[in-house]
Amino acid sequence: MKKTILTFGLISGVLSSVMMCGTLRFLSDLNHGQKAMVIGYTTIVLSFLLVYFGIRSYRDNISNGAITFGRGFTIGICITLISCVFYVVTWEIVYFNFLHGFMDGYFAKLIQKAQSTPGTPEAIQAKVAAIRHSQQLYENPFVNALYTFIEPFPVGLLITLISAAILRKKPQSQPTSLPATA
Repeated sequence: MKKTILTFGLISGVLSSVMMCGTLRFLSDLNHGQKAMVIGYTTIVLSFLLVYFGIRSYRDNISNGAITFGRGFTIGICITLISCVFYVVTWEIVYFNFLHGFMDGYFAKLIQKAQSTPGTPEAIQAKVAAIRHSQQLYENPFVNALYTFIEPFPVGLLITLISAAILRKKPQSQPTSLPATA
């Protein structure tokens, strides 16, 4: 089981890292809009397809064609966690070394949206202060890693649940042979 988890987790993690680095240029051009979210989450889903293939590989090659939901879930969530670690480490390296101001546009957009919504000046000012606080927290690598982990993990969890449910299969029962009578 460990070999399957490591193999598919590492492939999924490398795939997510490569796709993140490959799409960052497009995402910054899209100025953190809906299209950027679609592209970002599409790459996340593509990397998590390895969860399905990992569970299926274990079922077909190691478990003699049978797997319980629990075992499938365990394999899938471990693959998901490995992939998420790659995603987070890649973002930490890219953000703090190459794109340090990348999220400034996102936070500016949130502040502009908060300022354009109806409400009392005090409520708007409180929203803006909360956004600025989040922006300050994002500069802490630990908090940044937690925020980043929250992006892919729910997707991986959902794909794990679906894959474990689809791929579960009971072992084939061996027909009992009747003793021969003489």
